[in-house]
Amino acid sequence: MPNSTEIRGNWDEMKGKLKQKYGELTDDDLTYEEGKEDEMWGRVEKKVGKAKKEIMSLFE
Repeated sequence: MPNSTEIRGNWDEMKGKLKQKYGELTDDDLTYEEGKEDEMWGRVEKKVGKAKKEIMSLFE
């Protein structure tokens, strides 16, 4: 299991790619808080008008 530093590092990379692809996203939209992942994805989905699955396909 990755440690919290590795998870954070991966999230920073993912966040950068999301902001490049969807320029309307802000750091506030992509703020990851433990236990509030669903809220964050809801904000992102609403702002870009795409489902989480479609957004996550950027990383496959």
